[in-house]
Amino acid sequence: MDGITVNIDRRRDLLLVVDPQNDFCPGGALAVPEGDQIFGPVNKLLPRFDNIGVTQDWHPPGHSSFASSYPGKRAYDTIELTYGTQVLWPDHCVQGTRGADFHPAAELTRAQVIIRKGFHRELDSYSAFFENDRKTATGLAGYLKERGIERIVLAGLAYDFCVLWSAQDARRLGFDVVVVTDACRAIDLEGSAQAATVSLRDIGATLTDSHHFD
Repeated sequence: MDGITVNIDRRRDLLLVVDPQNDFCPGGALAVPEGDQIFGPVNKLLPRFDNIGVTQDWHPPGHSSFASSYPGKRAYDTIELTYGTQVLWPDHCVQGTRGADFHPAAELTRAQVIIRKGFHRELDSYSAFFENDRKTATGLAGYLKERGIERIVLAGLAYDFCVLWSAQDARRLGFDVVVVTDACRAIDLEGSAQAATVSLRDIGATLTDSHHFD
């Protein structure tokens, strides 16, 4: 891990920056520890890619993943919804709020596609490709296939949730996947960061860091 050299193919590779938003950075409503530390590596990588995408959590008020939607529930409790177990989160990335905005340190001017996710009130969304029912598509897969993208290089927040689920779905859809470990940070609920690493290796994702790109 963190030592594999990746040769960038500007035609077939896309850098996908997952949820680089204020609410996931220090001071935000759902701050990932050291979440703002991803932007140095991310900004270092951005000029090396011709194809760049970004995801953006975009929840309506009263979203089904918010603990505040359930009397007596607290953040990080779990409940069962129609699509399975749901972690309950603090209200975050509410549509139109500063918390939902991209962090100002992220140099995303050259991004060609922004995928908003989590805007269905009854469905949470970690993956860039599908809502958490694993059926409702965001449309990203079709976009990438029409553009001729074959490999997705993932960075962003959080490593053990949205980055992980995006990687899993990307592999399931036939894309090669690279995860840039120093350009990610984890929430790490009860060992979820280590479990994410194991899962990424199991699905055949390449794990490396931003110093190993040619």
